[in-house]
Amino acid sequence: MAARADILALAAQLRAGFEARGARAVETPILQPADTLLDLYGEEIRARAYTATDALRGEQMMRPDFTVPVVQMHMTQGADPARYTYAGEVFRRQEHDPDRANEYIQVGYEVFDRTDPAASDAEVFSAISQALQGLSLRAATGDIGILKAAIQGLKTTDTRKAMLLRHIWRPRRFRALFERYSNPLDTAPSRAALFRAEDPFAAAGPEIGLRGRAEIAHRLHALRDDVATPPLSQHDVAIIDSLLAVRETAPFALQQLRDIAVDIPAIMPAIDRLDARLSALADRGVDVDNLDFEASYGRTSMEYYDGFVFGFYAEGRPDLPPVATGGRYDALTRELGQGAEIPAVGAVLRPGLMLELQEMAG
Repeated sequence: MAARADILALAAQLRAGFEARGARAVETPILQPADTLLDLYGEEIRARAYTATDALRGEQMMRPDFTVPVVQMHMTQGADPARYTYAGEVFRRQEHDPDRANEYIQVGYEVFDRTDPAASDAEVFSAISQALQGLSLRAATGDIGILKAAIQGLKTTDTRKAMLLRHIWRPRRFRALFERYSNPLDTAPSRAALFRAEDPFAAAGPEIGLRGRAEIAHRLHALRDDVATPPLSQHDVAIIDSLLAVRETAPFALQQLRDIAVDIPAIMPAIDRLDARLSALADRGVDVDNLDFEASYGRTSMEYYDGFVFGFYAEGRPDLPPVATGGRYDALTRELGQGAEIPAVGAVLRPGLMLELQEMAG
């Protein structure tokens, strides 16, 4: 493991490189208001964040990443366009893998620019790729926006679409929901009678727990509607399965996606954005002919990304986390901007892993 002093020195060097590209160096507090993170990620954020309670400020979380506070800062006082860089610790609870670090240094580069999103995507990817020169790494790319567009194009209710969109980043839960929506729902006599009852509380026992009758009645109403909703067609099921199976070099993946779009035209705008991004990457010297593209990439750890996603991995070391990750998060600026929004894309590097790989190679 690299010495902390060496990690900090490399982090400073990387940040200086991003400053040379026009980024402004920024700092964010280590303690972040928990309510913002809970609103974005739900209660699940507690499983991977360290929390503390302050008598004046309420519940706080030790910074799990830099992107959220940087977006908040930009939406409050940032110029348009703007570029930022930062370096510092992030903190992640590790309940299942004691060998993974729960505190490590990140260096980031973020671009807020509405002029040409494809060019911004290529700029960030290229900047990260150049910072990693000399390391034997595999680049993986994807596009969450294509899957989101496909879900929006399904012939089903808005409620079901919203549930699928909510769980894009939880593949097992997404698959369970998708299979449930693809088959007739359980209409066992006991459940059906409950849904048909004029007063489902008539034979109920004493009320316990935190949910009131109004909330329970609302949930029962939603379940009634869900039972009455026809299952997804086998045609739509096949489309989503085909989309999730796309894993090719970028040009071949683009062609496969265009073929799929014949059956679900809703994904065409997202595919056109992918095409423009690949052209922008090629213009910056990226070998897109050998660049991997996976339609499912980014669905386990990139919850606020809604478009382009990418990561760099050490070949032959599946035990190591990615050395760098990044992507587009336009929707996050909308959520934190209180009505304002701006296209944004960014990425982070882990200098500690970079030094570890250098030591292994040398």
